[in-house]
Amino acid sequence: MGFFDFFKQADINQGVKEYTATPGAVLLDVRTSEEYRGGHIPGSKNVPLQAIDKVASVAENKDTVLFVYCYSGARSRQAAGLLQRMGYRNVNNIGGIAAYAGKVEV
Repeated sequence: MGFFDFFKQADINQGVKEYTATPGAVLLDVRTSEEYRGGHIPGSKNVPLQAIDKVASVAENKDTVLFVYCYSGARSRQAAGLLQRMGYRNVNNIGGIAAYAGKVEV
């Protein structure tokens, strides 16, 4: 990872494409339940950052490929780090739904 990679924003649109092309992957929305109900990416599972220890309810196997997003990318970055420390081996922070160009479900 180069110095400027730290400043590079994740591309949520590319991340969602990769999620749909990855069999068995989980799209994880780490926003609050209220934010999730206000609109989320179809197929995503809501496990708020504050309850990230409950992630086994949607991804029991630590080899599951996880694509994590929030509103801006800050909480998803935190969640990705926590998930890796919890032993999840395939965690991808795809950024924030604020930059998402696709359809959302309510």
